[in-house]
Amino acid sequence: MKIHEYQAKEVLRRFGVVTPRGVPCFDVDQAVAAAESLGGKVWVVKAQIHAGGRGKGGGVKVAKSLDEVRDFAKQIMGMQLVTHQTGPEGQKVRRLLIEEGADIKKEYYVAALTDRATQKVALMASSEGGMDIEEVAHNTPEKIIKVFVDPLVGLTDAQAKELADGIGVPAASQAQAIDTFRKLYTCYMETDASLAEINPLILEGNGNIKALDAKFNFDSNALYRHEDIVAYRDLDEEDPAEIEASKFDLSYVSLDGNIGCLVNGAGLAMATMDVIKLYGAEPANFLDVGGGATTEKVTEAFKIMLRNPNVRGILVNIFGGIMRCDTIATGVVAAAREVHLTVPLVVRMKGTNEQLGKQILADSGLPIITADSMADAAQKIVSAVAGH
Repeated sequence: MKIHEYQAKEVLRRFGVVTPRGVPCFDVDQAVAAAESLGGKVWVVKAQIHAGGRGKGGGVKVAKSLDEVRDFAKQIMGMQLVTHQTGPEGQKVRRLLIEEGADIKKEYYVAALTDRATQKVALMASSEGGMDIEEVAHNTPEKIIKVFVDPLVGLTDAQAKELADGIGVPAASQAQAIDTFRKLYTCYMETDASLAEINPLILEGNGNIKALDAKFNFDSNALYRHEDIVAYRDLDEEDPAEIEASKFDLSYVSLDGNIGCLVNGAGLAMATMDVIKLYGAEPANFLDVGGGATTEKVTEAFKIMLRNPNVRGILVNIFGGIMRCDTIATGVVAAAREVHLTVPLVVRMKGTNEQLGKQILADSGLPIITADSMADAAQKIVSAVAGH
């Protein structure tokens, strides 16, 4: 789960991380009133969407008068903001953050994330703040400093100082930087985040350290422990199909291809998408129905896949371990009938009650194409879609 920048800063402030003063707004008049309430002579008008690169896309403007605040708010509110993370279709701006200006002397980058190779939390920092960390990693990897934190020990002062030294924080500001790193780590752990990023973390002219922008991703499996974070969820920023799928406990992610995939098990789903690509086509979705799929879940899965106008065929790939093949076959037949399926459907099943499942498909009278292997299934659906 992702949240907006202003929400991320609220989370950081709970853990003592210093951020600029700012006010979230939902219309132009609120934006002007927010600037008046903040005072000062410079304000930043920032689009709030779940994507990076907003400044490059025209979603961040520095205003030096209240008239400019109004003008920029009018420009940004409601715009279809296109960044490298939104794709060409962009994302509609429905919220703004009006923030006080900052005296930026230097920009840094810092983030906490899980490093699966070491099974520890990595704190990653760079002197090249304000840039996409992927660009820094590609062009100047030596400018990225990492420390790996044992969760039983926590971030030590020595590790925090290693980061501060490594990115060049001045001696007079190191205590603040070290304090910020420790608080970021604590925040990451206690909120069950999968990413807690501050970019940029700034050094102000007076030597203070402040989080100028922030991004969080949270582990969806842990959200039951964090009602306050769940309350931040903005459904306008999420794919409607993915929202609908979550209501039926389906793991669904939209993709750009034209072959819908219905699979049980995340690993098998990934392999299914790979084999579709191997035979020259592209999957339209990731869809894991899990080990306890019912006829209702399979039917809803078909409906969700077919709402995508790009879908030209469906591949069902089932391993009947916990899930029995006859149960899936019954669900597939019922779903195909209910949605009046008009695109090619290939089904490959292996495992418990496999023969019974295949018999149910054969007796249905529906034009279902069966396959015995993943390669066979992928070739058949790719061929069927090409000729459909």
